[in-house]
Formats: sequence, structure tokens, C-alpha cells
Amino acid sequence: MNLLTLIGIGVVVLLFIYLFFYLIPVSLWITAIFSKVKVSLGSMIGMRFRRVPPRVVVESLITATKAGLHMTTNDLETHYLAGGNVPNVIRALISADKANINLTFKQATAIDLAGRDVFEAVQISVNPKVINTPNVAAVAGDGIQLVAKARVTVRANIERLVGGAGEDTILARVGEGIVTSIGSAGTHKEVLENPDKISRLVLQRGLDAGTAFEILSIDIADVDVGANIGAKLSIDQANADLKVAEAKAEERRAMAVATEQEMKARSQEMRAKVIEAEAEVPKAMAEAFRSGNMGVLDYYKMENIQADTGMRESISKGGEKGNKK
Repeated sequence: MNLLTLIGIGVVVLLFIYLFFYLIPVSLWITAIFSKVKVSLGSMIGMRFRRVPPRVVVESLITATKAGLHMTTNDLETHYLAGGNVPNVIRALISADKANINLTFKQATAIDLAGRDVFEAVQISVNPKVINTPNVAAVAGDGIQLVAKARVTVRANIERLVGGAGEDTILARVGEGIVTSIGSAGTHKEVLENPDKISRLVLQRGLDAGTAFEILSIDIADVDVGANIGAKLSIDQANADLKVAEAKAEERRAMAVATEQEMKARSQEMRAKVIEAEAEVPKAMAEAFRSGNMGVLDYYKMENIQADTGMRESISKGGEKGNKK
């Protein structure tokens, strides 16, 4: 046998050894045996072909068995193939068992597949979490704005983690409750004197309904006095009313000017008609003389009447001036 043949045989042997130990994790199998966990070599080889890391499944099964939990490799493989985090589920089940929290493997896997951190949820169930709300601005009955900030202590509700609303919903509901509580106060001084009144009113509303949390307490951390919203609104309303009044006054003035111009136009039209009618009088009198319907005596009589009428008008005007003096 030449050198190249020996090298080829050596490469084949090394490749065989690598494939053997890759497909059959002997060290992991031995660890399982000493941990009193029954996992066959055939099961591990099947995990390789199913693209499931044997170490993840076997080590998680060893951890669960040592903690007194009972489950099979098939359960862990199914959860891994579904896209779950197997080690995180095992840690959550162990923590729940130690804290006497009723959490089954089915519930844990459902919470994990729902996209929530099941281990963190168990921790929040044991150690409640404090959520700080952003600044919430509201206006009291006297128009003074108050800016409040609260601390909400919540505990995870394992039974409602799947399908329950999250922290954003809690914050939104608490903010709405704070606004309602401040708005129902007669004056801002009532709120400043008794800020715990806001907490009581908000807690009575049952804001944790339909959420993945249980609200334990709501504590008002800070209340600051803001702007006088009522005064600003009154000023804005007064300015608006002033502009409306000015617009109406301008409208009335424009209507008065238009009416005056219309009256002048009518007066000029009437005067033109009078002048036109007076121009027709001499023509009518001439026609009456020609037709014999009017004589000289009639003409003089009409002149006397007009002169008498003019004299009376001048006398009456003189009398009015004397009375005015």
C-alpha cells in the first residue's frame, strides 16, 4: 500500500468517527444515564435527523427530572419544532413549582408560543412589578390643570397571559382613570390635599379586567400645578365673541350705507320724475288755451292760488323759526 492509499483510509476513518460522534452524542447519553434520565441512542439519532439539537432537549429533560417534573423527550421535541424556547419553559415550570404556582406544561408552552416570556411572567407573579406611568395632564373643575404621575404595582395573572392585554393597556386605562378622577374634583386644591383619592377612585374601576396582570396598588408619585386652562379658554372665548361682534357691526354699517345709497338713488329718481312732470305743465296749459278748455281768468285765478299758497308757506316757516328761537 502506497502513501496516498494510507492517507485516504485515514481520512475515511476520521470522517466515520466524526459522523459517529455527531449522530450519536455518546457523552450526552452517558450524562443522561448518570442523571437517571432514560434517553435511547436511537432517540438521539432521530433528533439529529429531525433537526432538533439533542443537547437542548436532553439537558432540559435532565433539569426537569432533577426538579421533580415529569415529561418526555417527545413533549420537548414537539415544543422545539413549534418554535418554542424549551430551556425557558423548563426554568418557568421549576420556578412556578417552587413558588407553589399552578402552572402546567401545556400552559407554559402556550404562553411561550404566544410570544410572552413565561419565565419573566412567573417572576412577576412572585415579585410584583412596578410600572411608572408617563405624565398625565387633566383639568379640575375650577379650570386649573394638574399634571400627575403614578406608580402601578402589578402581578402577572398566569391564567390570562394568553390573550390578555399587556402593559400598554394598563397604562392607558390608569391614565384615563386619573383624568376622570381629577376632572370630577371641584377644585384643584381638593386633589392636592388628598392625592390618595385618585388612587381609590382608579382602583374601584377594575382596570385590570381582560389584561394579563392584576393591579395590586396605584400610588400617586407626584402632582404638579399646570396652566390655568379655564382662564385661557375664557380669554379665547372673549376674543372670539369680540370678533363676531365686530363682524356683525361691520355688516350693519355696510347695510346702512347700502340703504342710504339706495334712498339717495330713489330720491334722485323721484326728483327727475318731478322735473319731468313740471316740464309738461306749460305744454298742458298751452294745449288747454288752444283747445279752449282754459281761459285767461282761469289762468290768473290759478296764479293767485299759487301765490297765496307760497305766502302761507313762507309765513308758516317764519313762525317755526320764531318758535325755535
